[in-house]
Amino acid sequence: MSDQPQKLRKVVCIEDDAAMIDLVKLILKNRGFEVLGATRGPEGLELIASEKPDLVLLDLMMPDMDGWDVYQRMKADDYMKTLPVIVVTAKAQQIDKVLGLNIAKVQDYITKPFSPADLVKSINRVLGESDESAS
Repeated sequence: MSDQPQKLRKVVCIEDDAAMIDLVKLILKNRGFEVLGATRGPEGLELIASEKPDLVLLDLMMPDMDGWDVYQRMKADDYMKTLPVIVVTAKAQQIDKVLGLNIAKVQDYITKPFSPADLVKSINRVLGESDESAS
């Protein structure tokens, strides 16, 4: 085993509910992630540009600029268009999931409420890492 500390993987969570951002931070903190939160779309885009995260968790239903608007702006940016995005939303309709995964090409789609295990499993899958708790 290496004595080098492992670099924290960085996640930007764009979610209008600050309590949900805190929950995501709590879930991911002990699993090697640094979570940065933004409660509005424009703030989230600025955070992505400045922090260069490994992954973005994106809520769809937000005031001012909804998640699909944020996603479209990400896809129009040379750096951001390559970032993996997991949509985390209360919109549970099957059509939304189909649109997200097949039309918009987000990497995954998680419906609230979700379990901590589902969130971690989705992130590990999207980042191409094995789920350590499954071994």
